[in-house]
Amino acid sequence: MPQPFNQGAQVKKRLSVLVFLKGTTAPIVLYVENPLELYDELTQILKLNSQTPKLIEKNTLGPVKRVCIQSTQICAVAIQEEQYM
Repeated sequence: MPQPFNQGAQVKKRLSVLVFLKGTTAPIVLYVENPLELYDELTQILKLNSQTPKLIEKNTLGPVKRVCIQSTQICAVAIQEEQYM
């Protein structure tokens, strides 16, 4: 009888923060220590809807190691759950 692929592997879940910018089609995917905290910070910036640009700079854990975004360019933020082994 064939064995299932990766029978002993544990499926894990992680969260990432997706940042959608004006004029772009794909979001920036950010992996950070505390994604819910970053999500709350960015949604607070969206709620304030300030016309004065603020520079947001973050260190991250994924392929994007450091990101710098102008606050007035953010149009949406999302949390994404991913499965990995």
